[in-house]
Amino acid sequence: MRVPFLDIKAQYQDLAGELDQTALDVLRSGAYVLGPHNKGLEEEVAQMHGVRHAIAVNSGTDALRILMEAAGVGPGDEVITTAFTFVASLEAIVQIGAVPVLVDILPETFDLDPAAIEPAVTEKTKAILPIHLFGQLTDVRAIETIANRHRLTVLEDAAQAIGSHCEGRYAGQWGRGAGLSFYVTKNLGAIGDGGMILTNDAEVDANSRSLRVHGMGRERYYYDAVGYTSRLSELQAAFLRVKLRKLDEWNAQRDRIAQVYLQQLAGVEGIHLPKLHPGNNHTWHQFTVRTSRRDELQAFLKEREIDSMIYYPVPLHLHQPYARFSGAPGSLGVTEEVSRQVLSLPVHQHLSEAQIEHVVASIRAFAASPAAV
Repeated sequence: MRVPFLDIKAQYQDLAGELDQTALDVLRSGAYVLGPHNKGLEEEVAQMHGVRHAIAVNSGTDALRILMEAAGVGPGDEVITTAFTFVASLEAIVQIGAVPVLVDILPETFDLDPAAIEPAVTEKTKAILPIHLFGQLTDVRAIETIANRHRLTVLEDAAQAIGSHCEGRYAGQWGRGAGLSFYVTKNLGAIGDGGMILTNDAEVDANSRSLRVHGMGRERYYYDAVGYTSRLSELQAAFLRVKLRKLDEWNAQRDRIAQVYLQQLAGVEGIHLPKLHPGNNHTWHQFTVRTSRRDELQAFLKEREIDSMIYYPVPLHLHQPYARFSGAPGSLGVTEEVSRQVLSLPVHQHLSEAQIEHVVASIRAFAASPAAV
């Protein structure tokens, strides 16, 4: 039985009539740049996350880069974060001239280890960039306490965490701002690229709006900074507004599937299941297990037509462009071990009951099989 990792076509079929009509409406309107759908999307996502301001931009990478600049992070400033993330997290730091300081992660939740933060703080440290990986927030309460103690700025990489919260405080409320991604594969995915900055800070909001349009200030053709061209397409904003109305339903379905995995795979030998920080929900952008037999398991599933993915096979400090920001291999021991063990299973909202059962039965069969010599 075929089990795809994602089913973008099925997602389109869910909303085909509305999406088709929306495209025509935008095309006929002539409002293609920062039009009413951009404004509407900003208002709706801001309300969802309980923040005052949302700024739509053209990618999740730009959301992080512009957020950091808008919050005053610049050349020579150190930003504490992890190497177990998509490259955009570090890429954005380096591109603005700041310095990523990489610390280790927690093996059960794959995110920044709060105990590793304070030993990494120096007089040059300006910010902490927690990565809300795979759909749940980091240990935000511990990070907030450390940041307050050292007067550091918290900027959240929430690219994979729209709808995620801890005890009702959503991503974007735990620091000066957060960056979202609307890439195609995200829980709320555009039909292309897209991103958004969330903040309660009026200065970050004003700076971000300026930076996304060439650094232009309140008056047209007068510039306050060296900025970017980072406007979200009006078509993408319109599509995202249609999909946003389904997001809670889709996330609930992802959670239902994840709960089946958690219940049916509990206690299966050699399979370590993901855990939640206390108080967190989980939107399950990925359902990621760990096993010392990762490559064997992936091959076993492939034979049974079950897709899986490895996020991330090589941590960023072991890639040439970022090696200078960390020690030699082995310097981030937990990160490196986790990278050798992680495997993400299908958890998208269009899986059938039979497909879910096939995944569970196949993993149980694998665990009962002898390890390759």
